[in-house]
Amino acid sequence: MFSRLRSDIQCILDRDPAARSTWEVLTCYPGLHALVLHRRAHWCWNHGLKWLGRFISHISRFLTGIEIHPGAKIGERVFFDHAMGTVVGETAEIGDGCTIYQGVTLGGTSLYKGAKRHPTLGKDVVVSAGAKVLGGFEVGDGAKIGSNAVVIKPVPPGATAVGIPARIIPSKEGVSADVTTQERKFNAYGITLEDDPLSQAMHGLINTAAGQDHQIALLWKAIEQLSAAAQRGDCMPQDAARKECFEAEKLNQLVGK
Repeated sequence: MFSRLRSDIQCILDRDPAARSTWEVLTCYPGLHALVLHRRAHWCWNHGLKWLGRFISHISRFLTGIEIHPGAKIGERVFFDHAMGTVVGETAEIGDGCTIYQGVTLGGTSLYKGAKRHPTLGKDVVVSAGAKVLGGFEVGDGAKIGSNAVVIKPVPPGATAVGIPARIIPSKEGVSADVTTQERKFNAYGITLEDDPLSQAMHGLINTAAGQDHQIALLWKAIEQLSAAAQRGDCMPQDAARKECFEAEKLNQLVGK
């Protein structure tokens, strides 16, 4: 128990530059208090003491502002940073090393009792402030959920989900899609340097429309050349497109189906 507590404290010291000492983390961090109380509530829940587990969870919510159902499964080195107003549902699973910020909901979209209604977070997932992850799907290892995103479908490992509904920015060559450097240090809030996928798709459509307009102009130019000099061999302008280049499938993937 004490080794796990030390691990929880150390992960906070590693990820929060505002944390100055072990004593400060132990006494002033509600995310740590919520985890400690949840483990007691989870033990009671798994040993048939359902009401006692719910009551401990209720006390924890009153003291910390973080509501974690006693049935939820939480791994090691999980950091609830600030986390006021965070809600974790009954069948949610949070992997090792995850970071969850304030206003997050790991919620369900089904009313069937006993079903897997809430999401499963892999290892080292970051769920940013105000994000809503809704449904019994998986969020892959190292993925990041942007602030205020509403995620309703699985997120691949290393990807970043942004927007409402969330669109997926995939990882590149095994590296996270956010501002993570090659040093693999922790980065907060799922910030990404990439454009929003919908923005990328719109730019693609604009560029394609501009290209088509240019090709139409070239066709008229070719017709004029044919009319003026029918005896010439190849009157096709050098920059005329001879093959289709509209990447509809790629644009549909960016926008999301």
